[in-house]
Amino acid sequence: MDRLEAMSVIIAVTETGSISAASRRLKSPVATVSRKVAELESRLKTQLFQRTSRRMTLTDAGRSYIDSCKRIIEQVDDAEREVSGEYRIPRGQMAVTAPWGLGHTHLLPLTVEFLEAYPEISLRLMLTDRVVNTISENIDIAIRVGVLPDSGMIATRVGSIRTVVCASPSYLNARGRPTQLSDLDKHDCITIDDHAIPAVWKFVRGSRARIEPIRSRLCVNTSEAAVLAAIGGAGLARVMSYKMDAAKRAGQLAIVLEEFEPEPLPVHIIYPPRKPAPVKLRAFLDWMAPRLKARLALA
Repeated sequence: MDRLEAMSVIIAVTETGSISAASRRLKSPVATVSRKVAELESRLKTQLFQRTSRRMTLTDAGRSYIDSCKRIIEQVDDAEREVSGEYRIPRGQMAVTAPWGLGHTHLLPLTVEFLEAYPEISLRLMLTDRVVNTISENIDIAIRVGVLPDSGMIATRVGSIRTVVCASPSYLNARGRPTQLSDLDKHDCITIDDHAIPAVWKFVRGSRARIEPIRSRLCVNTSEAAVLAAIGGAGLARVMSYKMDAAKRAGQLAIVLEEFEPEPLPVHIIYPPRKPAPVKLRAFLDWMAPRLKARLALA
């Protein structure tokens, strides 16, 4: 039995929670993964997993063994990276994830510039509003919007994002500029997947929350569509500031009711602790963090 391969298999099963999920991650048949787990348990003469119909969890013996396996695999990976030069020069592949809108607006153009500056680094960029499991999906770096849960990840704050109400100058000239939340029911509003009856917008400032009824005349399924509709004069839209920033700078949208905005949402770059960190990881962080921070400061 290839011990390192067997260790990699049980690490995958542990992190994904099942044989089938591990097989997809390893790109190996389910039967092969199941057989390797059984062979390892037989050789060790102990049960590593408690099996249920939906999930596999580690036994006490399994938890002790998996911790040792992870240290060994990390040491082997570090040795290979050292030989390949990843700890001496920025080189190799990386995977980065970010929310779809933030990624398209800010991260993607910066990524193109980063790749030009570091020709020996290749990037896999996953832009999705789904919260990606960085461990099970082999992600090196994630960009998160919002308050972070407690975790063992290292986080670097690069800015914040406002939630704003905006409209086109032509709409505001025709219908007037709202100055109080109570003005909202006199305006046409663009909502995003809002199935509430009656439609409302919730404003939170500190510990105080206020629910304000609105008149939704157009409902769309993406914030990008809401921005385009607002540019066209369909009414007031409520979106994250970076999604309408380009239109604001072009004079196509104006922000209203600024004094009622909720607290801005923090934006962080997060990554797992690794010592020593590969040079490619440090290069990405050192290059990207100040540039992303500068772009978000303008939004």
